[in-house]
This record gives sequence, structure tokens and C-alpha cells, in this order.
Amino acid sequence: MSGKKRKERQVAFMYRPLADELRPTTMDDVVGQKHILGENGLLRRIIASGTIPNMIFYGPSGIGKTTVAEIIAKNAGKAFYRLNATTAGISDIKAVIGDVDTFMAPNGVLLYLDEIQYFNKKQQQSLLEFMEDGRLTLIASTTENPYFYVYNAVLSRSTVFEFKELKPEDIIIAVRRGVKFLEDREGITADIEEGVLEHISRACGGDVRKALNAVELLFYAGTRENGRIAVTMADAEALSQKSGMRYDKDGDSHYDIISALQKSIRGSDPDAALHYLARLLEAGDMISPCRRLMVIACEDVGLAYPQAIAITKSCIDAAMMLGLPEARIPLADCAVMLATAPKSNSAYMGIDKALSDIRHGRSGEIPRQLQNVHADTTGSGIKQNYRYPHDFPNHYVEQQYLPDAIKNVKYYEYGENKNEKAAKAYWEAIKNGR
Repeated sequence: MSGKKRKERQVAFMYRPLADELRPTTMDDVVGQKHILGENGLLRRIIASGTIPNMIFYGPSGIGKTTVAEIIAKNAGKAFYRLNATTAGISDIKAVIGDVDTFMAPNGVLLYLDEIQYFNKKQQQSLLEFMEDGRLTLIASTTENPYFYVYNAVLSRSTVFEFKELKPEDIIIAVRRGVKFLEDREGITADIEEGVLEHISRACGGDVRKALNAVELLFYAGTRENGRIAVTMADAEALSQKSGMRYDKDGDSHYDIISALQKSIRGSDPDAALHYLARLLEAGDMISPCRRLMVIACEDVGLAYPQAIAITKSCIDAAMMLGLPEARIPLADCAVMLATAPKSNSAYMGIDKALSDIRHGRSGEIPRQLQNVHADTTGSGIKQNYRYPHDFPNHYVEQQYLPDAIKNVKYYEYGENKNEKAAKAYWEAIKNGR
């Protein structure tokens, strides 16, 4: 075979992933994101106006950010350039700018900068000059919260649009398109077991790309006979043995799940607590829930049920000894126990008030009677006069403990739970001489 024919054959059989083959070319083909791309969506109206501002697209991967940017560039008649901040540098940006006002980009340039959070401050600032003089339109994307990872100077010159994680009912539209496309391309009819497409749509973690990859692999793996292909639930489940849930130990999703776990337990919802604990454990993260459950026991249950702290520590020790998957059992015990326990943040609030006073300089000299007893040996002639509570009835005697400057301050307020109410009644009876 000649070199020319070999090259033609390679081009003819060049592989393109199904997700790229089916990339939408109009806004109507984009699944989901109706809050910004629907008939009255703000982003759709901005695009229709013909004036394209600098924008930041924020949201998880595989939900259409790049696709929408390409459609915007096409509709505006601009040359579309795509850079990834994990590998690109300032020189790459300058190379794109070099094409402005040339036959390569007669109507201007739309630069799509993926993962902008990986650009440092200097690199992000290098964009400002070009954003301000209109030589290019920037659409940057990030999977992280842009208000944490994008510098203010870039943010102030951009409009932020949040892309939401897709729901299964959105994704199944793309899955059905994928099946139809492969049937037509290969001249074959798919015999799909009931529930397969729904399973793919649920198991992909809101990522259209993953869902279409699964469809493609099912077509590769299916048994073919007489112009038909069998697409089975067994194969679909095998492709998604590990949940498609989004999780990144250093990303927003991690902190969102941890936050949801604590807020669910604080809100006394054991079902939600188990759900978020399961998401962490399914991702193989055992350390984060262990730490957070210990915090919850001290912060949210606290003095309403002080034994919860010791029980939580025991559950964590058991989990660390067992390891996954058995560790899920003591951690589940702990999550349910904390969710159903009475709640009090009285000590937590008290220590934060005390810390605030210290940090703002509201303090004072320690009262003489509380100072170390060796001070009586300095020859000053001033006695300590400390009154030892255990020498008095009920092990209590009234004396000043706070510094003079804040001697009447109140940091701790008894909670309304049974345990703290009992303690309050006990000490009120003693201190009032009843």
C-alpha cells in the first residue's frame, strides 16, 4: 500500500468519541441548564443580543460549558480558540492575540480558557490588557468556585454564570441520541433491556460525556446477530460498578458533602446523615467523616449529651481498626446517634465569645486569689486569700474569678435541653442558698 493510500485509510478510520460526534451545535440541542439557556434564560438573551461580554462558566465537568462557548463563538462569527490552563502559558495567549485582525480571525477571537483556576495571579493578570481593549472575548471555565480561585481584577471584568449538575432526565435525552446515532451509523438495531438507558443516566454522576462513553462501550461489547445488537443491564451495571458520583478531596464537592453531613446531623435528620456519609465512604474517604463526626459531637450535640463525645471517639477508633468496608458500620452508628441526640451549642458559643474578647483586647490582670500560690513568698505582704471550694458546703463558695475589667461578663448560657436544665437548677439552688 502506498504512503498516500495508507494516510487516507488512517484518516478514514480516525476515531472520534461519541460525545464529540454528538456535540450540540445549537442552544436548543444543549441538554439541561434551562435556568440560563431556556427560552427566557439570561445567558441566552445576552447571546441573542449580539454583544458577547467576557464570561466565566462555573460548574462540574461534562455539563456543556465548552459546548456552549463553541456555539457562542459560531453565532458571533468569531474564531474559536481553546486553551487549557493546566498546560498553557502567557506565550500561548500572545499567540492567540497574534491572529486578531488577520485572515485567521477577521471578526475577532473568542478564547475559551479551560480550568482558569490553574493560572497563577500573574498569568491571570496577563489577560486583562486584552479583555479591556476588546481584542478578544474571554470565556473562562472552572470547576471550582470562581470567587475563591479567580482574581478580583478578572472577576470584575467578567460575568459569572453557574452551570448546574445535570439530572438523569436531562441526560437520558443525550443517551437516546447516542443510541440512535450509533444505530444509524452502523446500520444495526439495538435490543435494549428495560431500564438500561435510565441506569446509564443515573450512574454517570451528571456527566453527559461519561454517559455517552458508556453507550459507546455497550455497543462495542454487545452481542451482534442478524443486524441486531443486545444491550444488557448486566453490561451496563458492569460499566458502572463504581458510582459515577463527583468527588474531589481537594475540591468544592468534598467540602459541600462534608458541610451537608454536618448540617443534616445538626438538623436531626438521620436519613440525610446516612446519605452524605455513604457518599464519602463510597468515594473511599474515611478520614474526613471521622474528623467531622468528632467535631459534630463537640459542637452540635455538646453538653446536651456529653457522653456523645466519648461514644463518637469509640466509633471512630473501631472504624480505624476495621477499615473499609466494615468501618461503615460504626460510622453509621455514630452518625445516627448524633443525628437523633439532643442538641446544644452552648459551650461552642461560649468559647467563641471568650475568644472574641481576647482578640479584641478585652482582658485584664488575673485576680490575686487565682494567681499561683508562690506569689505569697515574694515578701510583698499581700496574701493570696484564695478560698478553697472543697472546704465549704456543697463544694462551693462565692469569689471573683474573672479579671476586674470583665468581671460581670457572661460567656456561657445554659441550653434548653434536659441535661443543661438540670445543671442550671442544681447550681441556682446552691448559689442562692436554697
